[in-house]
Amino acid sequence: MPTMRTASLVLLGLACVIGPVGCASTSIALKEQLGYAKRDQLVDGVQKARDAQEEAKEQFASALEEFIAVTKVDTGELEPTYKRLSAELETSEDRAEKVHDRVRSVERVADALFKEWEKELDAYSSESLRASSREQLDATRSQYGTLLTAMKKAEAKMEPVLTAFSDQVLFLKHNLNARAIASLEGTVGELEEEIGALIRDMEASIAEANAFIDSMGS
Repeated sequence: MPTMRTASLVLLGLACVIGPVGCASTSIALKEQLGYAKRDQLVDGVQKARDAQEEAKEQFASALEEFIAVTKVDTGELEPTYKRLSAELETSEDRAEKVHDRVRSVERVADALFKEWEKELDAYSSESLRASSREQLDATRSQYGTLLTAMKKAEAKMEPVLTAFSDQVLFLKHNLNARAIASLEGTVGELEEEIGALIRDMEASIAEANAFIDSMGS
């Protein structure tokens, strides 16, 4: 006889067949049925988004170091150099995609939580408790808005950096010669500025995530 957990997984699978939106909303509801409250799901989602941004920050810094190192290699080593940069680019793209996924997940859970909270305000018989809960909802929503803005600001800066990485790796692939190295030398300064801004925004976003997690735990 199937357990409740098994039945829940079957329902989740059916929702995923229907579409990603249905899958996401059903996943949130089923987790709640299994004792995983929306509030806890949101905190967990923010933690995972924070960790994904931390990983992406470190990867972009690593990729920049590799690009800088390439400008100093002997032109006879361009083939292995291209392979290293290509690997750095692929890892950076993977890290960026993980950040995108984590942020979308946070948005879905937060939307479900705030809609439920808003709806449940009508269930209060005490006006003072309703007002207090409304005040807490507004404060939480405001802090979440600040967090989401910081996350999206950092997220938006990843794509231009990835595009610059991709262009240079492709150029190096097509021109395994001194000209490619010269091109990289001219680009490194711009990359340093872009990645520096990206890392600063990611650190700000990570700090906002930590503050939000702390506030939800209080």
